Amino acid sequence: MKKIYLFIAMLSFVFVSEAQSYEYQVITSVESIIPSGTGRSRLISTNEARNYQDFTSQRTDGKNVKDKRNKSDRSDIRIKNFEETKLLNFFNIAGIRFQNIAANDAVITSKINTMSSSGWELAFVSSAVESDAGKNDGKGIFITRYIFKKLKE
Repeated sequence: MKKIYLFIAMLSFVFVSEAQSYEYQVITSVESIIPSGTGRSRLISTNEARNYQDFTSQRTDGKNVKDKRNKSDRSDIRIKNFEETKLLNFFNIAGIRFQNIAANDAVITSKINTMSSSGWELAFVSSAVESDAGKNDGKGIFITRYIFKKLKE
């Protein structure tokens, strides 16, 4: 009988330990794909937190619920305390620079390894491109979001 109680207790512990809570951190790389290398490329991470609820209102049928207008100020959303790491642009005057891509990979890998050694696990990666939209555009970025997670303490 004691073995059954011990087994149930251990089984309960396993289920409780599975209900873990994580905190997340987003790191964003923005790499310029502007021909002639005039763009700016950066790796961005924040040192501050924001609560999305402070800037959110509820809407139904296009109208604010209970006529509560979202009166949050854009300047309250803005973060001034962040880490900005320079990256190289994909292009220079001669064209695409594979050395720049390799250098960016090395810098981004260093950031990922630093996050990993600090207890963060790379959970998701999402990327997108806004590229040249025609003859007179000549602008574009390659953006990647690295989403890390670790157990809440």
